[in-house]
Amino acid sequence: MSWDFETEPEFQAKLDWMRWFIDEEIVPLEPVLDDIPLDEWKAAREHLRSQVKEQGLWGAFLDPALGGAGFGQLKLALMSEIIGRSMVSMSVFGVQAPDSGNMELLAHGATPEQKDRWLWPNLRGELSSAFALTEPFNAGADPTVISTSAVRDGDEWVINGHKWFITNASSADFTLVFAETNPDSRPHRHASIFVVPAGTPGMEVLRDVGTMSHTHVEQGRPGNHSEVVFVDCRVPADHLIGRPGDGFVLAQRRLGGGRIHHAMRWLGQSQRALDIMCERAVSRRSHGKLLAQHQMIQEYVARSHMEIQAARLVTFHTAWKMDRLGAAEVRAELGMVKALVSQTVLAVLDRTIQVCGALGYSADLPVEAWYRSTRFGPIGDGPDELHRSVLARHILKGYSPVEGWPSEHIPSRRPAAEAKWAQLRAAAGVV
Repeated sequence: MSWDFETEPEFQAKLDWMRWFIDEEIVPLEPVLDDIPLDEWKAAREHLRSQVKEQGLWGAFLDPALGGAGFGQLKLALMSEIIGRSMVSMSVFGVQAPDSGNMELLAHGATPEQKDRWLWPNLRGELSSAFALTEPFNAGADPTVISTSAVRDGDEWVINGHKWFITNASSADFTLVFAETNPDSRPHRHASIFVVPAGTPGMEVLRDVGTMSHTHVEQGRPGNHSEVVFVDCRVPADHLIGRPGDGFVLAQRRLGGGRIHHAMRWLGQSQRALDIMCERAVSRRSHGKLLAQHQMIQEYVARSHMEIQAARLVTFHTAWKMDRLGAAEVRAELGMVKALVSQTVLAVLDRTIQVCGALGYSADLPVEAWYRSTRFGPIGDGPDELHRSVLARHILKGYSPVEGWPSEHIPSRRPAAEAKWAQLRAAAGVV
C-alpha cells in the first residue's frame, strides 16, 4: 500500500484556480449579498457559473456515466475544502444541498425519461429541488417511521402528510417526497420517493420556519426551511422514482459522499475562522502585550490548528477508502467524519469569537453568522449521537466476550510469559 500526500500538478492547478476564484470573485461580495435583489443575483450567479463550467468543475460529484466529471471522493474533498471558504460558493459550483444529494438519488433511481425531465435540468442548474423527509411528529433521524402516505389510485399516487424543515421547499421547482406506500414492509421496504412539481394541487407550503441562523425569514428565499402539508396531492404514476419500497435505499444514496463534502466545507470555514483568530491575535494588545503572547490565546490557536489538521486527515482517509471500497463499506467512517468535523468547526468558531471579543460576537465580523448557521451541523443529516452509536457498534463487532479475567490480566498471563521467556533464553543461548 502506498500513500502520497501530494496532488498531481494538473489537478492542483484546478484547486489553485478555485482558491483564486472564490477569494477574489466571491468572498469580496459577502458584505452585500443579503442586499442584492434575488433576480439580479441569479443573473450574476449564472455569469459566475459559466466560468466554473469552462474550467470543467461544475457538478463534479457525479460519475461521468451520470453526467459528472468523475473526480472521485478524495479530489472532491480537496475541492470542498476550498468551496467551504464561502458557503455561497456551493451554488456557484453546482454542489449545493439539497440539489447535489437529489441528483445522486435521481442518477441511481430514475428512468431515462425521468432523468431527461428532472436530473439533467437540475444538474445544469436550470431547475432547483427539495427533499421532503422529516416530519414534525416523528424523529427525523429514523426514516423507518414515517406518517406521510402515498396510495395508488389508478394512474396516480395520492399523497397525504405533514413535512417539516424541508430545505428549499418554498423556492424549488420540484420536491422529492418520502412517503409510506406499504406499512407492512417496515422497516426498510415500506416507503417510496415521488417527484412533486411546484404548484401541484394539494401541496401547500405553510411557512418558511425562522431559525437560529435567520430568525426573520424572507418567504421563498433559497436556503429557507419550510413546513409543508400534502392533502390529497395527486401525481402521475410515472413520478415514482424506482419501485415501490425503494425509498429507504434510494435515500441512502444521497448521504455517502455528501458527508465528506459537508465535512470538508466545514473545515474550509474552520480554516478561515482560524485565519481571523490569528490575525486578531497578532494585532490586538491586552495588558501590555499582544494577544498572541498570552499563553491562553496560544492554546486556542494551537488546539484549533491541531483539531483542523486531525479532522482533515480523518476525512481524507475516509474519502480514499470510499474511492476504493464504496460507500457501503465505510458507512461507520462516514458517520464518524460527520460527527467529528461538526464538533471541530463549532469549537474553532467559538474560540475565534472569544479571541475577537465583542467584535467577534458582533455582526461586524462574519464569524457569528457562521456559528449560527453551522450550529445545525450536529443535528442535520442524522444527529451526531446517532453516528457515534453506529460507529461504536461497528467497532464493538470486532471484539469477543471473555469469561473470567480480561485478556490483559497480568497475573493470568504470567505463566505463559515465563514459558515464553524460557524458550527465548534457550534459543538465544542465554546461560
